[in-house]
Amino acid sequence: MTTLFLIIAAYLIGSISFAVVVSKFYGLADPRTYGSGNPGATNVLRSGNKGAAIWTLIGDAFKGWLAVFLVDHFQQQLGLGAQADQAIALVAVAVFVGHLWPVFFKFVGGKGVATALGVLLALNVWLGLATLATWLVVAYAFRYSSLAALIASVFAPFYYGLLFGAEPQLAAVLAMSGLLVWRHAKNIANLIAGKESRIGGKAKKKA
Repeated sequence: MTTLFLIIAAYLIGSISFAVVVSKFYGLADPRTYGSGNPGATNVLRSGNKGAAIWTLIGDAFKGWLAVFLVDHFQQQLGLGAQADQAIALVAVAVFVGHLWPVFFKFVGGKGVATALGVLLALNVWLGLATLATWLVVAYAFRYSSLAALIASVFAPFYYGLLFGAEPQLAAVLAMSGLLVWRHAKNIANLIAGKESRIGGKAKKKA
């Protein structure tokens, strides 16, 4: 019962769409109405407001980190015992799924890159930093946020396995990576067709 409560709580935390909340605070258009239509930091950046994009990134990453950190840090008080690793893995996936399909925003969410990063940092800081470094290198080299996210998501499970082996959280990392790739299906098609928007590109009203 405790694990089920934690899963629900993590999903609700993940359902807070900082792209929408921050945009409203800054008086910007709803990020679901322009550019890629994705409520995430990259699309908010297309509004031209770098501050809003940065706060969106921080908020989305923080909620992923917070959900996993709290369960990990208070696992004894929560009485998780031998089930702690499994509970942490389920919470990691739940907060990520909350971002993808947020109950507070009609289940229209982002692609989960920042939230996944927050989860990885909470699981292990070196895992998160290695994945972030991969994203930064690819993004700097090619200027495509989607390509950077795809490559980083493929490498994340590899990094986890290299650091810790086949632990329960590896399944969670694999699940998030698979969902990230799936959510970027349109971006993959655009990359192949040469139509993908580069980082910092101007926003266009969503058709």
